[in-house]
Amino acid sequence: IRLLQLLPSENENAAIHCQLFCTALDAKGTRPYEALSYVWGSEDKPCSISINGYDLAVGKNLYAALLHLRDHSIERTIWIDAICINQKDLEERGHQVQSMAKIYAKASRVIVWLGEEAAGSNQALEEIRIVAERDQTLEEIRIAAELSTRRSDNKAEILTLLQRPWFQRIWVLQEVAAARHILIKCGSAEIDGFAFCSGLNVLNLFNELPADLRARILSVTYLIRGAIFRPKYATSQLDNFSLNIRPLGNLIEMYHTREATDRRDKVYALLGMSSDNPTAAGLFADYKIQWAQLFNKLIHFLLSELVSVVGLSDDKEIACIEGKGCILGEVSSVKRNATWEDGQDVAITWSNAPSYICVKEAWGSCWTLPTTVKSVQKGDVICLLQGASSPTILRPYNDHWAVIMIAVFPAGDSQITTGDIKWSELLQSITVFPHNFLLIWDWDINPDRQQDKNNHDYFASIPVPKHSKTGLESCLNVATRIRNVRLALQEVKQY
Repeated sequence: IRLLQLLPSENENAAIHCQLFCTALDAKGTRPYEALSYVWGSEDKPCSISINGYDLAVGKNLYAALLHLRDHSIERTIWIDAICINQKDLEERGHQVQSMAKIYAKASRVIVWLGEEAAGSNQALEEIRIVAERDQTLEEIRIAAELSTRRSDNKAEILTLLQRPWFQRIWVLQEVAAARHILIKCGSAEIDGFAFCSGLNVLNLFNELPADLRARILSVTYLIRGAIFRPKYATSQLDNFSLNIRPLGNLIEMYHTREATDRRDKVYALLGMSSDNPTAAGLFADYKIQWAQLFNKLIHFLLSELVSVVGLSDDKEIACIEGKGCILGEVSSVKRNATWEDGQDVAITWSNAPSYICVKEAWGSCWTLPTTVKSVQKGDVICLLQGASSPTILRPYNDHWAVIMIAVFPAGDSQITTGDIKWSELLQSITVFPHNFLLIWDWDINPDRQQDKNNHDYFASIPVPKHSKTGLESCLNVATRIRNVRLALQEVKQY
């Protein structure tokens, strides 16, 4: 990898001078370095810095960060993606992006740059710091957060700070998930990452944020708070390094509405966090392929090579999926999990079909699932597509099914509670797939929209691929699809 030496200057307004050098990431003598987590902003690069005697154009936000990070007397060694990766070399870019989880994990510290001071951000960070540094144990902080809301003198400023673009970007998840020590900076103000999260918990202002923004803040603070408990990663193959947080399917469902300049990064930013092995299916950071090709690979990895995918486009995040499958059961109730953060307890009523009795007896009646963009609801159907290694949660709409969760991985032990049968072995024992499914998996969905039966018109308006046929043949196709949905619903007694 390349590392950047930010050269010191006593003059705060002096031009920025740096040196760039190469080092082996796994070498024992690798110089300690920090890694920067920030928002690129617009594609305009009106500022310039000097690197090894050459000028490099950079964006305003990065230039401001470098000014605030520059020391008066000593050099600072930092890894910054926009500078340390040759962004114009697509092959190098893909290879380096594939290694970013490890780069952030091996950094001595990750610096989160929220931007310049504005709208009372200094006062907001100072109040969060004071609250967090009160002489309280972690248990007392937790109790204070649960039982009372501390009056905030800077509530509006804190809420404005939490709406900064950094909290909405998808790449920041991996960057803070890998970090062992986090420092948050906004202008000249700074605060330790753990203290930032603890102070926010005590102030308890989350409920005053819009639902989708609140979910994004909570998911980031959850990862930041865990930084002090992470081990120092010493050995791992560079290309296969992963933080092993959750299966890729879970991560996609939880975070695909986060922002990315390049929609391919909605997948690439999560690969280094996944607990499965997407590279075996050809899923790795490759900026030479188009979005439709990547989306197609992702669907076949999460479901099966036996499904067919149609309707893909390079400018839309929607896919129509056709395949055979069976009904395992339906969701009978959903409630928020009291002990597992960002989770939901989903009760399942298993189908009484004779060929699936083994599932009903061996699986538990309640799954703990992560909270996703499209909320699981009572009446949703549990389906297993032919060739898939995990079930899918679906919701019927007219003549097709909306994908609510593409691949279900309940939290906890991979062993089934009854006996020693593994989930994978149990699924492989199912060989009958009597129903034809037409699925719509749409990422471009408004998180504020409630996903319930009253929102039928949203999914019903999604265009199902149509073939060039006569009017009568088109009607027959629709009738056939409606019949397929009806036959599947009969198994869970939904008429």
